[in-house]
This record gives sequence, C-alpha cells and structure tokens, in this order.
Amino acid sequence: MFKVILAATLFLLIGGCSNIAYYAQSVEGHLRLMAKMRAIPDVVTDAATDPALRKQLERVSAIREFASHQLALPDNENYRSYADLGRPYVVWNVFAAPEFSLELKQWCMLFVGCVNYRGYFDQNDANRYAGELVAAGTETHVSGVPAYTTLGYFNDPVLNTFLRYGDQEVARIVFHELAHQIVYVNGDTAFNESFAVSVEIEGVRRWLTEAVTPERLREFEKRQERKEQFHQLVAETRDQLRTLYASSLAPEAMRAAKTDVIAAMNQSYANLKASWGGYAGYDPWFSQPMNNATLGSISLYTKWVPAFQALLEQEGGDLPRFYLRVAMLADLPKEERIIALDMLQSSRLASAK
Repeated sequence: MFKVILAATLFLLIGGCSNIAYYAQSVEGHLRLMAKMRAIPDVVTDAATDPALRKQLERVSAIREFASHQLALPDNENYRSYADLGRPYVVWNVFAAPEFSLELKQWCMLFVGCVNYRGYFDQNDANRYAGELVAAGTETHVSGVPAYTTLGYFNDPVLNTFLRYGDQEVARIVFHELAHQIVYVNGDTAFNESFAVSVEIEGVRRWLTEAVTPERLREFEKRQERKEQFHQLVAETRDQLRTLYASSLAPEAMRAAKTDVIAAMNQSYANLKASWGGYAGYDPWFSQPMNNATLGSISLYTKWVPAFQALLEQEGGDLPRFYLRVAMLADLPKEERIIALDMLQSSRLASAK
C-alpha cells in the first residue's frame, strides 16, 4: 500500500528535494484526507447520517474490536474514524518495469525506505507520470488503491473507498493495514505485503468463523481457492517470461515470444474460468493491458504468503508468537531473510502436495 509519511515528506520539502511536486501532492493529499475525518461514534449519532451508513459503521466498529481482541493487532485510534473522499480510490499507484525484465522499479523515501510503486492522490497525476515513464521506454501499470497506512504515524480512518465493498472487504483491509504496524521492513515490499496478506487471510477466516454464518465462510474459502489458482497462473507466467528474458533472442523475436506467453496465460485463464463455472471475478484484471509491470503488481503482494502461513502453523496458530517470529525474520539481513523464507515456503508447498 501507498505509505505516506508526512514527517518525511515535510523534511524533504524543507531540504530542497529535487522532486518537490511529488512530495507536495503527498502532503496536500493526506492533509485533505485528515480534514475529512470524523470519529465513528459522532457519525453514528449524527441525525443527518444515512441509516445504511450508520449500520455499516456500527459493524466496522465491531470488526475493529475483533482485530485487537481476537487477532492481537494494535489497539489504537486507527480505523476508529471515518472519511468520505467523494471518489472511488484514495490513491493511484504507478508500477514500472523494463520491457524485458520482471524487476519492478523502486522509489525511495525516508523512514519508509524503498518501495516498488509510486502513489498519487490524483488519478491524472498518476497517469501523467506513467506516461512519462512509457515515453522513456518503460512498461507501466496504474492501479487504484482503496486504502493505505501511515504505519502508525497518524490515525488512519475507515474510508468510503473500501467501505463500499462490504463488511468482508473492510475486515480484510483493517486486518491487513494494522499488520503493517506490527512489523515493517524498510525496503522490502514483498516481505511487508506478504506478511500483511497472511494476517488478513487468517483474520478474515477467524472473523467469519466467529461472527458470521457458515455459508459465508464456505464462500470465502471458495474465493481463496480461486485466488490461489489465479496467483499460481500469474507465477507460472512470470517464470516463463523470466526464462525468456534470460535467453539470447534478438529483441524482435523476444517481443513476439513475450506476446505468445501472455496469450497463453489468457487462454489458461479462460480454461480456469470455465472450471469455476463461469465465475468472472478476475475478468477486469485480464482485460487490462498486460505487461511486466501489471504482472509485478500482483506478485508483489503474495510472494511469501505460503512461507508466513507455514510459520503460523509452526506456532500452532498462536498469533502473538507468530508476530514475534516474523519480527525475528525482519531483523535478519535481507539475504538471510530470503533464505529463511524460501525454506519455509518450500516446506509449505511440499506439505500441500
């Protein structure tokens, strides 16, 4: 998620950063968001509040309590306020990669470190920057984001941008973003996001088990199975492209082979969709222009999820102990952390066969 650290951006502005326009929009965008925040109890008791919104926020409050009391996630003021931004996404992230490489471009900031995306509060600004990258010969992907975290620097609100998706999505996002406040490693986006995704999956599963109907839990598990198959398809496509890019083919021949790999992925998705009985939930993603940046934007969030799930199993499902183990991994040098994660991942995938 797009991490806006206001203190860092202000420092960079004062320090005369060469990219003042970008940091200025980050500061301005976050300040505008903060100005719209209202405590959830105030919104709920306001006679002018739409009854449907009131009921939603009451359920959100219950989800927030579940996060701290049942999942051992931070018990603070995050997600105890509400803001309606009047738009479908809070930010738009720009991902970028070379034509013949799966390595996503990184952007670095103080405190946050280096991340594999650049976020904008205005979609036009994101598209404009993506256009500049394309003109320089880079492949890009622009994705709307319903939520982001300030990592505890500020009290993040519940937003209309994700409230519109329903309770289950609210639970997923709240659990995910609060997880970032437990462990966050500067410069390792795949580690951070995979950890948060593993927490959201486990959290939603426990929330549905305790607070909702068995039917919704079964539907969640079905969606998770589809999601895993989707990510496996993307991973297999990336492996094929990685092999292709390491070959000695001339650019034109490599470009044609790349097109064939992506076409094969689309056909595999059609077959997968048929096996799902026509479920079309991933149609919007496959309808986008497909390139290395698009593929990278997906794998970035799930690369190490099986490793973290293996670690949670080793701790018998005890979340506080799991968080401690993750913190220990976070303290390792990156090379050692990758080796440890790879061993966990291999054990998880082997046990699943």
